[in-house]
Amino acid sequence: MPKSEAAPRNVLVIRLSALGDVAMTIPVLYPVCRANPGTRFVMLTKKWPASMFHDRPDNLMVVGIDTKDHKGLFGLMKLAGRLRGQYRIDAVADLHNVLRSRIIGVALKMRGITVVHLDKERARRKALINHRSDQPVTPTIDRYRAVFTRLGLSAPDDFTRLYDGKDAPVSPLILDKKPGQRWIAVSPFSAHEGKVYPLDLMRQVVARLSREEHYWVFLMGGGKDEKIALRKIARENKNVISMAEIKHGFVDEYALLAKCDLMITMDSANMHLASLMGVKTVTIWGATAPECGFQGYGQTSDCDVQLDMPCRPCSIYGERECKFGDYRCLSKITPEMVINQVFDVLKHK
Repeated sequence: MPKSEAAPRNVLVIRLSALGDVAMTIPVLYPVCRANPGTRFVMLTKKWPASMFHDRPDNLMVVGIDTKDHKGLFGLMKLAGRLRGQYRIDAVADLHNVLRSRIIGVALKMRGITVVHLDKERARRKALINHRSDQPVTPTIDRYRAVFTRLGLSAPDDFTRLYDGKDAPVSPLILDKKPGQRWIAVSPFSAHEGKVYPLDLMRQVVARLSREEHYWVFLMGGGKDEKIALRKIARENKNVISMAEIKHGFVDEYALLAKCDLMITMDSANMHLASLMGVKTVTIWGATAPECGFQGYGQTSDCDVQLDMPCRPCSIYGERECKFGDYRCLSKITPEMVINQVFDVLKHK
């Protein structure tokens, strides 16, 4: 039977967190929506990530929820029933495969609805970080895509970037870029220490870039401590702006990234946001590695900065404490290594 005849009519797509993982659904979900115009897709995520789905296909709805409003087995079962009734769900693409999403899946499966869960490749992950195998984890985006193909849907790999062929969004918060300027976004933070380049070293990187004529640096971050740290770096250097000082949303960040030539980032959500806008990233990898499956869409390892160490990678998400106590996989990356990679990428650009 052709896929168009077998395809479900209303697909619930689940990915509740984290921000970067939700961002990674877009390069898969948007092409799937466009390749299956007869199917409506309902993306279930948390409220804040829900606001990142800009320039979306007409047959994609995004539902943002507060998970605190749907606590426990009863709360999730009730949510599943509400989604089924309101959107006439007849298939589920679970791109999260955690307890919450599995409970929702079970509740709908009991109603005869087809449910396909993401393959987390746990055995391969464990072997990789315990150094029993050097076989990389299948990229997350490819595993997302496999969920849709198992539902009988077309899932082409043809994403380019948001607003492709359209005018990029305009934000009153973003400066006009003058001819000849080079704009570099710098995202120095991540959720786990094993993925954060030491701030003193990143300060040296920013200072060196700010001395380049026509270079502007935009510091990305959030939270009180990050805001204070970035404020100090911005004040120390010319043509350096801390976006943490400016209340902004995803549309403002997209407007900024549309003008950027490059982003320096960690293995973090901002790597994936840059990828959505087709911006090349110089990614600094520490406890994690591209082999863990979270390389940004369209990004390549030849632009990355990482050290070849027998203990790397030691973690899939970067949450493990360093067995040496010093995160040498990050602290031994010199500012010169990062700067040289930036100059090399911009030269080829």
